[in-house]
Amino acid sequence: MRFSRRKALIAGGVATTGVAGGWWWLRSSNVWAARFLRERVREADRDIAPAPHKPMPASWDANAVTVAWLGHTTVLLNFHGLTILTDPALGNRIGLGLGLGTLGPKRFIAPALRLNELPPIDVVLLSHAHLDHMDMPTLSRLPGAPLVVSAHATADIFGPKRFAATHELRWGERATLRTAKGELRVEAIEVKHWGARWRSDTHRGYNGYILRREGRALLFGGDTANTDGFAALRSRGPFDLAIMPIGAYRPWVRSHCTPEEALKMADTAGARHIVPVHHATFKLSDEPMNEPIERMQAALAKEADRLALKEVGQTFRLT
Repeated sequence: MRFSRRKALIAGGVATTGVAGGWWWLRSSNVWAARFLRERVREADRDIAPAPHKPMPASWDANAVTVAWLGHTTVLLNFHGLTILTDPALGNRIGLGLGLGTLGPKRFIAPALRLNELPPIDVVLLSHAHLDHMDMPTLSRLPGAPLVVSAHATADIFGPKRFAATHELRWGERATLRTAKGELRVEAIEVKHWGARWRSDTHRGYNGYILRREGRALLFGGDTANTDGFAALRSRGPFDLAIMPIGAYRPWVRSHCTPEEALKMADTAGARHIVPVHHATFKLSDEPMNEPIERMQAALAKEADRLALKEVGQTFRLT
């Protein structure tokens, strides 16, 4: 078939229109894919700020409870000599692993400790399978041979790796973890979220956890929207502290609680101190990056001593 000048002009026009249409879609569409790509373009040249504080776990007292926020929902706990890490995600990005790198949101603030700065981990708590909570590059390189507690139908994602054992728990189920440093009792609690890793694998679970050791009880809220379920936990307390998510609520309030809701849930559970997480690290929603912690501080203005941590890297020791 002869390719005339007229056909060439038509083909060029279609191609130009397609490029222009794609550019318009990328700049203007509010669908998830367009929003995701816009954010990746905007952050390409942005530097990652250093963490404002650096924990020193080697100096922590093995006869106390010490907590450091490493960023997002990753918290390092020394629970009377037992080292626990929640939802480890310590890379520069979280998202889809592409072999040579990760396609997904870039950190605003570097983790307070990098992988090579972590102490050997005894226990890993995984709340659910979302990419920002179950980060495979981090999980595969954790120091030590930790025991892992995860939601039901999630262990197939990370496999045995270098873990000593894996316990999948459903809501209300308990496990007693026995380590060389003593026992840790873990109970999975119901939260309001969802567990699919790729949107279609909806059979996967999602948990919060109660941790008990040496007469103390801690609460890890995982990832949750507002729910009345925390009121039922009050009879199982009191809790010395509650690690609660406070960000990514606009417009995802059906999956994530606001700071005020996080405080209300911690209060109804009977928590003494609040460790706010899931904010200030990755841009996952539309609210300004500083808004969640500012709202939490305002909500606790009359009892500011209950707010254990505010910035990445800060350390809090229970008394």
